[in-house]
Amino acid sequence: MERSITFQGNPLTLSGRNLFTGKAAPDFRAVYSDLKEKTLLDFEGKIKILTTFPSLDTPVCDLQVKEFNKKAGGISGDVVIIGISKDLPFAQKRFCDSFDIKSITLLSDYKTSSFGINYGLLIKELNLLARSIIIVDKDNVIRYIQLVKELTHAPDYASALKGLEEVLKNPVIEGGKIERLPGHCKPCEGGALPLPKEKISALIAGSRGWEVIDDKKIVKEFKFNDFIEAKYFLDLVSVLAQEQGHHPTLTLIYNKLRVTFTTHAIGGLSENDFIMASLIDELL
Repeated sequence: MERSITFQGNPLTLSGRNLFTGKAAPDFRAVYSDLKEKTLLDFEGKIKILTTFPSLDTPVCDLQVKEFNKKAGGISGDVVIIGISKDLPFAQKRFCDSFDIKSITLLSDYKTSSFGINYGLLIKELNLLARSIIIVDKDNVIRYIQLVKELTHAPDYASALKGLEEVLKNPVIEGGKIERLPGHCKPCEGGALPLPKEKISALIAGSRGWEVIDDKKIVKEFKFNDFIEAKYFLDLVSVLAQEQGHHPTLTLIYNKLRVTFTTHAIGGLSENDFIMASLIDELL
């Protein structure tokens, strides 16, 4: 996904994982108006139109939600439209009640920025979501991405609807290998053993700068401009680690963050360690 956007012509930085069409859509945690969490799996079996925006308190975002709510009437029942922003759930509910928004589900990413981080749409300078439209098919594969380059501009609705038509006509990608993101970390079952040395060697060869320590740990040091930059990255890593249920040792020294993975339950390395290493590298 293209990572450059602007606000009134000034460049902004997008944080989070880098996605593109043909990859499996990451799970996320966002909050509904009843303050309960929703995830991607709550919309299983549906084609998902994910439309993101900075704030309902701006005219373009206001119109974006109303426009999708209006267009929903002519869309297949196999499709669900999900609007996501960092507006508080209370504000989203008030907006829906005020304008009779019933055909689009609004979710708030205010708690941990889970959606923004997993979909690479968190604006670092503003702590808001970029404006985008992403279409995810029933198999949870990303089929369409539209990132609006200038934050104050509206999305191209015609292009998004054309992308949706293509998904409806061809619900499954055929031919060629679908490149998927690494799977979710899995709890180690009783009796699980550490990865053998040859497996570790194969996995580390495909990594980006990670180092194996005593065949029991993998380590990588990330360097930033200053303490604030390093701490920001640590926070992104923390969200991913908590969601994956696999936690690294994080050592922050001024502008350097040292990340160490091992699987304590088996006293060595597991595939979970390499999955997490790959996810963290995507943040860059």
